[in-house]
Amino acid sequence: YETMVRAEVGDDVLGDDPTVQRLQDHVADLLGKDEALYVPSGTMANQIAVACQTRPGQQLILEADAHIYHYEAGAPAALAGVQTLLVAGDGGALTWERVAAALPPDDVHFPAPALVCLENTHNRGGGRILPQDRVTDVAAGAHARGLRVHLDGARLWNAHVATGLTPADLCAPVDTVSVCFSKDLGARVGSCLGGDRAVMAEARRWRKRLGGGMRQSGLLAAACLHALEHHLPLLATDHAHARRVADELDNPHLSVDHPVDTNIVMVDVAAPADGAALVAHLESRGIRTLALGARRVRLIPNLGVSAGDMDQVLTALNAFPGA
Repeated sequence: YETMVRAEVGDDVLGDDPTVQRLQDHVADLLGKDEALYVPSGTMANQIAVACQTRPGQQLILEADAHIYHYEAGAPAALAGVQTLLVAGDGGALTWERVAAALPPDDVHFPAPALVCLENTHNRGGGRILPQDRVTDVAAGAHARGLRVHLDGARLWNAHVATGLTPADLCAPVDTVSVCFSKDLGARVGSCLGGDRAVMAEARRWRKRLGGGMRQSGLLAAACLHALEHHLPLLATDHAHARRVADELDNPHLSVDHPVDTNIVMVDVAAPADGAALVAHLESRGIRTLALGARRVRLIPNLGVSAGDMDQVLTALNAFPGA
C-alpha cells in the first residue's frame, strides 16, 4: 500500500501516467514483445487480443477447456462476433495435428479461421504447464496457415518459475500474450497484453471502447511493479504447497489424478458425496475453495497461505467424511 500511495501518477487515458509507462515498458521487456498495455483484467486482455486479430464472422480456435471459452461470459461472440471452434487437448495442451484436423475446408459455407488461443498454465487442466514444444508446434502450424496465435498467460509467471524458462522464451512463438498481476503475485488489480506495435495500436482503441481506460491508474500499476520485483520467487512456495496436497492426501473419498505442475490442485470427490459437500466441509474450517463441476474442487495456495495454513488444509481434507 505504501508503494501505491507514493506512486507518481498522470492520466493514462492520455498516455502520460509515468508509473503505468514504467510497468508497460518493463512487461514488454519481460515478454520480449514490442509493447505492452495495462488493462483492468485478464478477461479484458484476452478479449482485446481476440478482437484485434479477428473480424466478425471468422473463427476462433480454442482448447476445449480454455478459460476464454468457459469463464469469459461468451465475450468472443458478443464483442468480436467470432465463432468458436473447440479442439480437445491433453491436460490443456494442443497439437497442431489436432488443430489442423479440426479446421474447416476453405469453402464459402464455413467461417474462415483466424486466431488460435493457447493457455499457459492451464486453469481447468489443474495448473498444467504447456510443453514448450507443443506451443512451438501449434504456433508454427498456425502461422504457416496464415493464422495468428494468442497466449492466455494469466499464470505465465507460474510456468516461468516452475520451468526456469524466461517469460520471453515461453511466449516467443506467439503473436500476443496476456499476463495477470492480481492472482498469485498479490497485486490488487490488473493485467497486461503484449504484442507487436500494429496490434497494440488497435488494442488501445479496444481498451477505450471496452471502458478499460483509467485515469490515475499509476496507483494500481505501482502495486504490479512491486509484485513483479518482490513476489515472483515466492511462487515456488505456492507450488510446493500444492504438491503437498497431492503427496499427503490420505482420504478414500478424495483423489488427485493429475500431475501438480504449479499451484493448482483439482481434488475429485467420490460418489455419493459431491464437490459442494467438500466445499462446505472446508468452509466450516475457515478454508475457502471453489467447486468446478459436480465432483471436482479446486485448491490454489497463494501468497497469503503459509506452511501452517497448509497443515490445516491437509488435516481438513483428510477428515472429510464423504457421504
